[in-house]
Amino acid sequence: MLRVTYVPEVAAAKYTVLGWHVPDIVWTAKQLQNKGIPLEHYPGMQQDDLGMWNSPSGARVAWFKDPDGNTLSITQFPAIPAFGVAR
Repeated sequence: MLRVTYVPEVAAAKYTVLGWHVPDIVWTAKQLQNKGIPLEHYPGMQQDDLGMWNSPSGARVAWFKDPDGNTLSITQFPAIPAFGVAR
């Protein structure tokens, strides 16, 4: 589901407004960069050269801006082992 709200005046949000779950964040990040969309780098966050951050849960996240300056994200969640599969 996607909810869209009409607003009389556009203002860039100071937080992530929309994000996508992607199966391969490195490939997706490189595709964004190839299209001229840079990934954001934030002071104080340990991000790699592409701009990806590893969350404590193991998810990898990267952020970029839309044309209005809103922050968007891509996330790759860690693989979950199949039920009943021994490690």
